[in-house]
Amino acid sequence: MPNAPQSRLMAEAHSPRIALLWKALAGLRSSVGFLNTGAHPDDETSEMLAALWLRDGVKLSYACSTRGEGGQNDIGTEAGSVLGTLRTAEMEAAAEALDMRLYWHGQSIDDPVTDFGFSKSGTETMGKWGHDRLMRRFVEILRQDRPDILCPTFLDIPGQHGHHRAMTAAAFEVIGLAADPAYAPDGPAPWQVSKLYLPAWSGAGGAYDDEVPPPPATVTVAGTGIDPVLGSSYARIGQYSRQFHRTQGMGRWVTPEEEQDWPLHLAWSDVGGDMGQITDNLPQTLADIGCAEAQSAISDCVAAFPDGAAIADAAARALAALDNARVDPLHAHRVARKQAQLARVLMLALNIDPRALPQTDRAAPGAHVAIATKHRLTDRADITLSLVPGESQKATGTVLEISTEAAPSDPYPDSYDPLVPRAPYLAAEIRIDGLTTTACMPFERPILTLPAARARLSDTAAILNLSTETRELTLNVGDPSSGAPAFTLPEGWTQTWSGGQVTLRIPDHAAPGLYDLSLTLDRTPARTLRIIDYDHITPRLHHSPAILRVRLAHITPPPARVAYIGAGNDRVAYWLSAAGFDLTVLEDADLGGDTPFAGFDTVLVGVFAHRFRPALKSANARLNAWVRDGGTLVTLYHRPWDDWDPDTVPPARLEIGQPSLRWRITDESAEVTVLATDAPILSYPNPIKAEDWAGWHKERGLYFAKAWDPAYTPVLRMADPDEQPLDGALLVGEIGAGRHVHIALNLHHQVTQLVPGAYRLFANALTPRSPSQ
Repeated sequence: MPNAPQSRLMAEAHSPRIALLWKALAGLRSSVGFLNTGAHPDDETSEMLAALWLRDGVKLSYACSTRGEGGQNDIGTEAGSVLGTLRTAEMEAAAEALDMRLYWHGQSIDDPVTDFGFSKSGTETMGKWGHDRLMRRFVEILRQDRPDILCPTFLDIPGQHGHHRAMTAAAFEVIGLAADPAYAPDGPAPWQVSKLYLPAWSGAGGAYDDEVPPPPATVTVAGTGIDPVLGSSYARIGQYSRQFHRTQGMGRWVTPEEEQDWPLHLAWSDVGGDMGQITDNLPQTLADIGCAEAQSAISDCVAAFPDGAAIADAAARALAALDNARVDPLHAHRVARKQAQLARVLMLALNIDPRALPQTDRAAPGAHVAIATKHRLTDRADITLSLVPGESQKATGTVLEISTEAAPSDPYPDSYDPLVPRAPYLAAEIRIDGLTTTACMPFERPILTLPAARARLSDTAAILNLSTETRELTLNVGDPSSGAPAFTLPEGWTQTWSGGQVTLRIPDHAAPGLYDLSLTLDRTPARTLRIIDYDHITPRLHHSPAILRVRLAHITPPPARVAYIGAGNDRVAYWLSAAGFDLTVLEDADLGGDTPFAGFDTVLVGVFAHRFRPALKSANARLNAWVRDGGTLVTLYHRPWDDWDPDTVPPARLEIGQPSLRWRITDESAEVTVLATDAPILSYPNPIKAEDWAGWHKERGLYFAKAWDPAYTPVLRMADPDEQPLDGALLVGEIGAGRHVHIALNLHHQVTQLVPGAYRLFANALTPRSPSQ
């Protein structure tokens, strides 16, 4: 745990106790529950939620269908379920900032409810997720959370993301199912949601262009104003949460002029209409469910801020009153939530500061981990700290024992609650005025349980180009946890192990194709692991069966020396080099001087590079001049907001279309029509055939060009079902004596998926323009 003291000091500096106490008191103000729903991490309406929580005291929850596995990644190269693991951690941090419960519809890496890629159809989305699967989990969430209000973030209308549309359509259906005792009777007790709201604003913007106007507003949630203690606007506090979605580039500085109110449309209600507030006709406080004495003490508790002693006295009185209260079982969840909130307030008001710091944050099955536990002494209450173990764990004093049969940490936990940390956690029992209550605290760093049979594969995929003389693959596996490592190999393949490396030798007669090689340790199937640790999240463990996918394919590399300028958002340099391309990565220092591209035939600019490589911006004029003098430039897709000025970034004008929903092909098997049949990019050095468009993953491409200078020739045409075709996937521009190729096909993703056609098309695009062309 590097820099642990410094990290702990910074965490406390950013969240002083007085601010924590004020935020903990916020949830005492109301008994109303509000469940926001969306399809991806970052779909929640953060600014509105901040006002509902911190100003109004509404209990917040968010139900998210997917982990965002198919999204972009602005901070690294994580993709697929690894990205999903990272975005799960980001979403939990964002929920923590709003004191918000979190639920997931997709509960495991292999769950059908996944972010399979961009969709333009709610019907298509529901078909891939599985209607029955989604609804059963949705009902389980409503019955567990028991919200009064359900509110999707987006509208189910054309021009909106299909995942969003599916979640909004599901919201209408789930209300009846959750209240029906005959539906899933073996789960939690039925629950009747009281109101369904829809956003009365458009979801159009850079990505979407809602075709139908939003419904009329029936009520408005005020979003303007400043929190009297924190001193920040509710909108900016919402962005405190939103900035945790860094893989998606979220988080913005909201000026006073940008603060806004949030109009909502009451789409369904079984408690009547509104009289100006979304909480109208709902049990707004404990007094409305027969707990007037407890509510009076809670009011005193909030009013006493910042007097910690007075707050503690009032909180203890409220807890005692709730212990003796008799309420309708339908409202038991409101009482239980208030008891947990009051226990947290009491802990903060007494300033007992309970902490648990593990000796290590990574442990194998069978390990014993010492936990250092401490708290401040107080004359006002007696405190006892204890460890609450997780599944397959045992707590003996301050030692956590992990069973030899313990499963590795779950990369996709199905829920998160700021009031009840995921086990193992620290329980602080507080005894005050004859009352006993318990507040829960997470460990300062989570303990990640590692797989028993584990190995670190340098990669879980590899490519061997049969058009080269190489017939060996060497991978760094690291030191296995135990046992002799071996891959299961096809006939004729051999393997040699040396320390943490394995060399695979492939026979000359091996046929092209995709091979899955399973790794065993002493003949026991192994798992590969990856620790995901960024400074804005708690560390996570991603693990999966240790399988190496090897693609054998014939690819003629480009006859060129290629310079690559990436942004750290793709692994193009790695994969093209692995296929035998002559490629050099240019760092910022390489882009200075008058002739940074001398000695190269082709320059390849990776996705988002114009946004994340300031040195490229400074060198761009020289790059375009180099193209006009005879160089070949290849640019991978950029978004309009990636500092892509259509008049200055490319060598000739090239405009990227938006909203992006209209300028992408989401069908990975969409038919490809060749517009320029004589284009060298489709014939040399690799003839591009129909089979090169097969086996694509997730989509054809995105952020297609919308308009371009006559110097560019569109090479391909493709269309999603029932839509007009797009021609901006692949443009070849003859610029002076040189060439600019702009590629909106997501080739950078296809090469990671070992799609042979993507490698061959890359090779052709990187091939320099010949003097005769």
